Amino acid sequence: MAEMFFGTLLGLLAYLVVRIILTGIYTVDQNERAVLTTFGRAERLQGTTLEDPISESLTDEEKERYAYPQLRVIGPGGPYFKMPWQKVYKITVATQTLNIAFDPEDPRANNNNQLLEAVTKDQLNTGLTGQLRYTISERNLYATLFAVKNPIAHVIGYFVSVLRERIANFDAPPMAVVTESAVPDGSNVEPAVVQGISINDLRKNLRELNEQMDRECASSAARYGIRLDAALITSIDPPPEVESALAAINTAHNQVSSDISVAQASADQRIVQSKRAVQIETLKAQAEVEPLNWLAAQLSDLRKNGPDALPLYLRNIRLALYAKASHIILEMKK
Repeated sequence: MAEMFFGTLLGLLAYLVVRIILTGIYTVDQNERAVLTTFGRAERLQGTTLEDPISESLTDEEKERYAYPQLRVIGPGGPYFKMPWQKVYKITVATQTLNIAFDPEDPRANNNNQLLEAVTKDQLNTGLTGQLRYTISERNLYATLFAVKNPIAHVIGYFVSVLRERIANFDAPPMAVVTESAVPDGSNVEPAVVQGISINDLRKNLRELNEQMDRECASSAARYGIRLDAALITSIDPPPEVESALAAINTAHNQVSSDISVAQASADQRIVQSKRAVQIETLKAQAEVEPLNWLAAQLSDLRKNGPDALPLYLRNIRLALYAKASHIILEMKK
């Protein structure tokens, strides 16, 4: 009986040793980070994410909701050892790419995750295609692993809501008709502004729209532990039923813009020509007035030298004229 008990105990110890060795050793790959929990609680560091730069974009109200503890993160390497009552959570930190129409909770949404719809400010329903690059934030793994049930769904939903709001209120820089050359004196002339169609503005300013999305989604790392690296919206298309009408409107709009540009160029050319003509006439008048001013200055200087200086100057001038003249007519006094 004692031998049976001893054998059972020895077998149990051997099983525990083997189990601990086989399941207690783990490694972390180069693109992974790990968090170790003991009885379900992760090892925490001092401070919260509010003290980290990733929370700078949060408002005061958001800081009250998104204050997560800092965790001890296990970097790449190994082998590491853990006890049976401990659990390892691994997560990749490599940059990943998703379709902006991807819905992790409903594969049939957004036209089977292929096309995202949004409404412009002129009530035109458009289809958006593009990609979203994201990376798990190593500095906020608590939100990704424990605070948010499905971080990807939250981030995609947050991104889509911000994108639709930007699409609905997007305003492109206005195109001014009057240029600086048309008003050379800097007078206060209000330039005429040509208003376009919102979908045209969006197509022409895709880069600015992507930059706006990057700025608006800067707080995603502090919210959900996922940092959005870049939003690449590649195409904005109207519904097929309004494509022809939109093409006609674009043609008319382009014709108007062309006529305005031609008229503007003609007006600029006339203004430049008028300005040059005024400059030429001004120089001619100055050339005619300058000798008279010089002569008046000389006569004033001669008068200062005495009462006889001016008659002598006139005598010398008269003699020089006599030398050049072929005929002289003198007036005889009666």
